[in-house]
Amino acid sequence: MTAGTSVGVIVLAHGAEPWLTECVNSVLASEGVEVELVVVDNSAAPEDIRPLRHRQDLVVLEPGTNTGFAGGCNLGAEHLTSEYLALVNSDCLLDATTLAQLVSEARRPDAGPVMASIRFAERPDVLNSSGNPVHLLGICWAGGLEETEHRTEPYDVSSASGACLVLRRELWSRLAGFDEFYFAYLEDTELSLRCRRWGLVPRCVPTAIARHHYEFSRNPTKMYLLERNRLLLLATMWPKRALLLLAPLLIAFEIALTLLAFAQGWGPKKVAGWLWLARNTAHVRARRRILQSERAVPQQEWMERLTTRFADHVIGSAAATRVVNAVVTTYWRLVRRLV
Repeated sequence: MTAGTSVGVIVLAHGAEPWLTECVNSVLASEGVEVELVVVDNSAAPEDIRPLRHRQDLVVLEPGTNTGFAGGCNLGAEHLTSEYLALVNSDCLLDATTLAQLVSEARRPDAGPVMASIRFAERPDVLNSSGNPVHLLGICWAGGLEETEHRTEPYDVSSASGACLVLRRELWSRLAGFDEFYFAYLEDTELSLRCRRWGLVPRCVPTAIARHHYEFSRNPTKMYLLERNRLLLLATMWPKRALLLLAPLLIAFEIALTLLAFAQGWGPKKVAGWLWLARNTAHVRARRRILQSERAVPQQEWMERLTTRFADHVIGSAAATRVVNAVVTTYWRLVRRLV
């Protein structure tokens, strides 16, 4: 680690933020790096953001509206000039050496975004995420959930979690930040996949710990964004031939998800996602042209990192998961060489 390495940290605040001040304090207590901190007020509760407004060791940005995770990170990055950028969730508490460890790994010329080991705050030996697997059908989830971490050396991941990650500023500039049409969810997945297609590997440093005060939620708005953005990711990132080959699986999966959405009460939100894509076809096409033109590695190579196997908790039934995994894995094994 070079003494005085500058890290610009972006923390977003929205709604009730009971851990915001503690998060900020943990970031500013980081050792081995020089921290420049920006907090983006995405309509945070006044009582939670107020204590930060007059502090001299950070800057509070007020866009006047909720810009979402993607827009808030882009806005924060515009106000930073540091050599490295870090995204830290407002309910994450960092160990003193976490940012320094992430910077040390991110400085490797072949490194993409580098994430911390995301642990449950109340159970710091237990993983909330050790890297996010990306499924062939576009679903992404927290990898290693509820497992105990024993690794001590950095390792490759399919997608680095935006809960706490670091990347080189020049890489962020090359990416032009996040696509703000995502608003929230899967923008970090797109970022990781884009880097991998350039031959830059997303990584996790298991000894760089972020303790996450995580509360699982599954509400209609969240499900709308997850599903809408999954389709946006597929439509812009996946190669045309892969989409054609995967069409039978994608159609069957879409039907199953739609039936599930209506059974669970968020069916109208699922339909709203289709309507959003129909209204924004110009953006989808423009984004696809950008993403398809920047690939530096063969399609098959980056798609090798996509998994054909869902974790049990994603589908919710171990028996159903085994069946779905067997079908998808067998089908992909038969057609993958045609991509």
